[in-house]
Amino acid sequence: MQTRVVFNQKGGVGKSTISTNLAAISAKRGLKTLLVDLDAQCNSTHYAGIDITDDTRTVADMFKQTVGWFSKALTAKDFIQPTAFDHLFVMPAAPALADIERELESRYKMFKLRDTLKELETQFDRIYIDTPPNFNFYSKAALIAADSFLIPFDCDDFSAQAIERLLDNVMELKSDHNPDLVCEGIIINQFNAQANLPKQLVASLIEKGLPVLKNHLSASVKVRESHSQRKPLAFFAPSHKLSQQFGLLFDELER
Repeated sequence: MQTRVVFNQKGGVGKSTISTNLAAISAKRGLKTLLVDLDAQCNSTHYAGIDITDDTRTVADMFKQTVGWFSKALTAKDFIQPTAFDHLFVMPAAPALADIERELESRYKMFKLRDTLKELETQFDRIYIDTPPNFNFYSKAALIAADSFLIPFDCDDFSAQAIERLLDNVMELKSDHNPDLVCEGIIINQFNAQANLPKQLVASLIEKGLPVLKNHLSASVKVRESHSQRKPLAFFAPSHKLSQQFGLLFDELER
């Protein structure tokens, strides 16, 4: 089982889009794949077609039982929902994640996700974790639980300035809690090959020795269409250029 986190402290860089589409490609390739949504905005959950009702068991419920809200402990698989897509499953988020974060952090429950996913190591081939846009309890829990992490980069100057700070934070956590954690690379998102600034920013990252992945993702309205249809690109528009780019990116990661 390979567990990857998609993480950036900056919002709006495509974390949910990237994590959901990579998970969808993994599933379409026949790998039993779990998408874990740790963002209270629930974007990945919604994108993958999961509706949250009062009866839905979510990742928030998984964390809640560590501080005694459940009288009977449930197993990891109890918090997993099947999707309409073969081989793709979701551990959905819930807005309640925002409400319980402070108590979870005060009780130092950052290792609970790692323990939960360890229960699933024989049941899934790949796990992708979508994270909130800050270095908070849930992002730390994801990085502690993961084998590797990916950094979305949206070709913005502010994003470039934040990369080194992000890596400093993650490397400190790696040193303290997950020495085997690997940075698989920076994913260039919203890339416009005809514009000078994106090319300059990417070249600057490479000159600094940062691990920029070779396959870039273009900007496309097709992403918004797939969001509205709640179908990842591999299922919504498999022959589209951006879908093919996601496929190449997936292959690059799997080598």
